[in-house]
Amino acid sequence: MAKATTDETSEFGEWPLKRLMTEVCGSGPKSADDMTPAQATEAMRRIFAGEPDDTTLGAFWLANRWKRNNPEELAAYVDEMCSRVEYAEPDCDPVDCGANYDGKGETAILGAAAGIVAAGAGTPVVVHSGDRVPTQKQDAYKHVLDELGIATELTPRDSAEMVDDTGFGFYYQPAFNPAVHDLWERRDMMGVRTFVNTIETLANPAGASTHLGSFYHLAFAKKIVDTFVESEFHDLDRVIMFQGMEGYDDIRPGYTKVAEWTAGDGGSEGDSFTDFEIETPEYGMDFEEADLEVDDVAVDSATLTEEIVSGERDDHWTDAVALNAAFRIYAGGDADSLDEGLEQARAAIDDGSAAAVLEDLRNF
Repeated sequence: MAKATTDETSEFGEWPLKRLMTEVCGSGPKSADDMTPAQATEAMRRIFAGEPDDTTLGAFWLANRWKRNNPEELAAYVDEMCSRVEYAEPDCDPVDCGANYDGKGETAILGAAAGIVAAGAGTPVVVHSGDRVPTQKQDAYKHVLDELGIATELTPRDSAEMVDDTGFGFYYQPAFNPAVHDLWERRDMMGVRTFVNTIETLANPAGASTHLGSFYHLAFAKKIVDTFVESEFHDLDRVIMFQGMEGYDDIRPGYTKVAEWTAGDGGSEGDSFTDFEIETPEYGMDFEEADLEVDDVAVDSATLTEEIVSGERDDHWTDAVALNAAFRIYAGGDADSLDEGLEQARAAIDDGSAAAVLEDLRNF
């Protein structure tokens, strides 16, 4: 087995990315081995330090995509990232919403409206994103909030104050996670998503005890839960995930799956992971995904957000936002069921509480 040179081991360890590629993870999707947590940790340290050659870094990211990372590897990557995140925890304990940072391009972003409605119902919500993140570089939370006239390029401390002052807060990736932001150009040149697209959504910049996210296949939800469990940095109480539209944290209409994990009192042995199926028409969301398509995602999502939270609409858009808000209320433990969360969400719209949150956000 080839040994790393003295120069390669002097600062980081014995596993430069090229050696990991040759000896562990780079031989292809069927024959590659998984890395140990220590190897994955060293790899991430080297990446953040800008040590790997650009070609080697791209090959390593692609090899990880081919072989698919296990939760132990992802947890090592997450922990190295989190050690560089600037955390600012609000006094309240919000629901952390981790939507894919590279955005959506066809359907409206409902999470801003849903978060504002949930906040109006008394469940604080935090969202976070970057700005045109590779590979899609499409509209994300930031761009909808910008269109609404809400401040987004905030320091983490200001973001935490926004949560406490309004019930809804936005954290801006370049401010709280500059180490990942500094990888923007390399990620853009890849042309495909990498594990960075996964781990950046798990930063949890507000230190929330509950994470809400989305998945395409149920196996991915279980992998994210196991990543949180394996992480030495995170100590969550609850994770709620559902099948989302375009990889975002907007629930997909129709038949869909929901995954729910809660931490046990006696360590991992007491943890509970369950999944169940719902039909969204049973919760008032009776239409197709195509009915949520818009011409301009950021602009139209902002317009819809204002009209919905102000009570100016009573159509399928309001139904979609109400159910998404219900998930946030349920995830936050402020409702014992989705039905109860849905009642609270609609009440927050009807009594003006949601509109008041939007006004507070604009005045922040």
